[in-house]
Amino acid sequence: MLTLDKSLSRGLLQKGSFWRLDCAVNGYANSKGIELATQAGAGRSFELLELPSQGLKSQENSRLWVRFLEDGYRCWLDLRCVYKAIQRGPWSPLFLTPDEIQNKIPEVLKWIREAATEPNEYLWGGTLGPDFDCSGLIQTAFLSAKIWLPRDAYQQESFCKPLQIDVDHFNCLIPGDLLFFGTPDRCTHVAIHQKAGIYWHSSGFENGRNGIGFDSLSEIDQNPVASFYRSHFRGAGRVQCCCDGSARY
Repeated sequence: MLTLDKSLSRGLLQKGSFWRLDCAVNGYANSKGIELATQAGAGRSFELLELPSQGLKSQENSRLWVRFLEDGYRCWLDLRCVYKAIQRGPWSPLFLTPDEIQNKIPEVLKWIREAATEPNEYLWGGTLGPDFDCSGLIQTAFLSAKIWLPRDAYQQESFCKPLQIDVDHFNCLIPGDLLFFGTPDRCTHVAIHQKAGIYWHSSGFENGRNGIGFDSLSEIDQNPVASFYRSHFRGAGRVQCCCDGSARY
């Protein structure tokens, strides 16, 4: 089986080939720089979309443009961090029914409650923990129950079945429903409903808790964090299926 190690010639490194990581890596937003986009643990798989522009000899600065197979997310990986990636075939998603997914929600919420007990801070692009961004927390929580969701908050909003609620009428929410916040034009934050309008989320330092915490949609909760997100509430959605790895969300 081929690996992306130092002995691999450029002729064997092909666009469209599939690889599996054997260690955790950071995914970056650009071909250069330190802006984190996501993280991926050992066992994640990716498709190679673009070869290093300077070839394999410039290993310290070369990055691969890739698409993760499980959620369709595209980012840059440092070549030196994926030398031991193993070539594989296409990835096949796990398909679950809405009832099967709902039966797994207690496991998802249990995972979040336990993650919240660990020292953590908000990390833009964080998905591996203990530090997460908002959508990274939600994606990883569902993954703990073997349910793949898209990576970003706006993608998760498009992926879910929309629920007809507003911030003053949320009685139809059930555990595991996702709550979306942002501007009228775009979703920028996501949380997961526990019960009675109470939700878990990873929020930033400004207007948030700088990590994992819980807040409420109820106007009775006058905490500044809860009040801020209530004023930016967009709507809610229910996870009905597993992500198939496409980038359409």
